[in-house]
Amino acid sequence: MQEILGLVRRCVTDYDMIQEGETVAVGVSGGKDSLVTLTALARLSKFYQKPFKVVAITVETGVPGMSFDAVADYCAALGVEYIRANVPIYEIVFLERKEKNPCSLCAKLRRGALSTAMNEHGIKTIALGHHYDDAVETLLMNLLFEGRIGCFQPVTYLSRSDVTQIRPLLYVKEQQVRNVAAKLDLPIVHNPCPANGETRRQEVKELIESLSERYPDLKQKLFGAMQRYPLYGWDTKNSEK
Repeated sequence: MQEILGLVRRCVTDYDMIQEGETVAVGVSGGKDSLVTLTALARLSKFYQKPFKVVAITVETGVPGMSFDAVADYCAALGVEYIRANVPIYEIVFLERKEKNPCSLCAKLRRGALSTAMNEHGIKTIALGHHYDDAVETLLMNLLFEGRIGCFQPVTYLSRSDVTQIRPLLYVKEQQVRNVAAKLDLPIVHNPCPANGETRRQEVKELIESLSERYPDLKQKLFGAMQRYPLYGWDTKNSEK
């Protein structure tokens, strides 16, 4: 965990993600990425040069078989406040509207519920669990499927909701996330959603892994290109590199 904590600290500093005295919410889906983000920020908050508070927020969508009770216990052990927003998204998407392509509507409803929960608690910053591999995959997806050079930003301000999104895991590789989640035995919640299947992202992930066998530094080159180009929002503000 120490290696990941060092990478998170450097990323937070490079992109000036956290301001002194603010409360940072971690959007906890129950997956390994969000739980590692929560763990890292909870530990970082104990010694970072800018004091900040961490809370966890989960949007419980009503998918049958999903329970976040173990996550609640974990948050209690971390000493982190846990906010659970119960919204009948599963019922709306699958039972009432019977969407054939449910993922877009589900994501929109979850974002709205998350924003509402943050507003109710006066929180303006949300930490998301996107990591190094996610960034590389998103860059390539935009090139292949949309014909443009682009990726999500390390820090994104959403003016309509007055919320700032930060991505403190961007320097952390997926394998590192997977390893530490297993080592710490994090309470990962299985998602039994019927639409949780193969996606274009999975196709691109497999393409990158295949190319990496021939070009081992492919991910490093693509990630570095976003910083050197730089893509909007990717130039580091306080980099020590």
